[in-house]
Amino acid sequence: MDFNKIKEMGLEYAEKGRNAALDLAEKGRTQAKIVNAQSKLYKAQRQLGALVYSLAKGNEENQPLVDKYIEMIANIEQELSDLKASLEPDTVIETTFEDTEEAADGTADTAAEPAEEKPEDDKAKTCPQCGAPVSDDALFCNKCGAQL
Repeated sequence: MDFNKIKEMGLEYAEKGRNAALDLAEKGRTQAKIVNAQSKLYKAQRQLGALVYSLAKGNEENQPLVDKYIEMIANIEQELSDLKASLEPDTVIETTFEDTEEAADGTADTAAEPAEEKPEDDKAKTCPQCGAPVSDDALFCNKCGAQL
C-alpha cells in the first residue's frame, strides 16, 4: 500500500464528513426557523381569535385590523411553506399547537393556560398611538389598529 494513496483517501473521507456536517448544520438551522415560524403562527392565530372575540363581544367592527392579522398569518404560512420546501420531506419535524405554545410561552405543561396568567403582570403594555391597554404579546392595538 502506498502511503500517498492512503493519505488521499483519508482527505477524501474527511471532506465528505465535513460536507455532511455542514449539510446537517444547515438543516438544523432551517428546522429551528420552522419551529420559530410555527410559534409565531400559533401566536398570531391566538391573537386574531382574541381580537375577533373582543370585537364581537363589544358589538364593534374593525375589519382593517382583522385584515392585517389575516395578512400577517398568510405571510407566516408562506414562510413556513418555503422553509419546509427547502428541506427534504423526511427531515421536517412537525409540531403541534401545544408544542408551539410551549416554545412561545417557555412552559412544559400544555394542560395549563399560561396566557391567562400574563394579564396579572405589574406592567401593563399600552398602545403608543392611542394609549389603550394591550396584551404583552399583541402585534396590533385592538382599539386603533396601530402596529406595536
